[in-house]
Amino acid sequence: MKIHTIPPTYNKLSQILILGSFPSVKSREEGYFYGHPQNRFWQVMSLVFEDELPETIESKKAFLLRHKVAVWDVIASCDITGSSDSSITNVKANDITKVSDKANIMKIYVNGRKADALYKRYIEPQLGKSAIYLPSTSPANARWSLEKLVESWKIIKS
Repeated sequence: MKIHTIPPTYNKLSQILILGSFPSVKSREEGYFYGHPQNRFWQVMSLVFEDELPETIESKKAFLLRHKVAVWDVIASCDITGSSDSSITNVKANDITKVSDKANIMKIYVNGRKADALYKRYIEPQLGKSAIYLPSTSPANARWSLEKLVESWKIIKS
């Protein structure tokens, strides 16, 4: 059983909540979201918001807060092999109200199919809010070029 140890990034001004499934091995080692160098999350975000690419954990947190974005994951704990979303079992979901009750969340987005399915199963029934699916920024989603991802992710600014 792996436990999610990275706290959500948000503040009371956060309006957008982006949820992944569960942190990769690299993210768990680094101690922050989307830590794998091949994950395109930070590239996509910097291009969508036309802002400098954040390199450090502190600059990533500042970037998110500056753009009123909250980031967390659907899963609080699970069994997982490596970083493979397809291997996830025994899911315990995070309590998203820890963020939604303290921030001004207008829209919720999910990063990838697994996060979408898990959100619909575990969180949407309690929260009563649907999430908008975004294609995964994971390196496993090789079908999507950086340009296509950026085009899809631009919806978060509307």
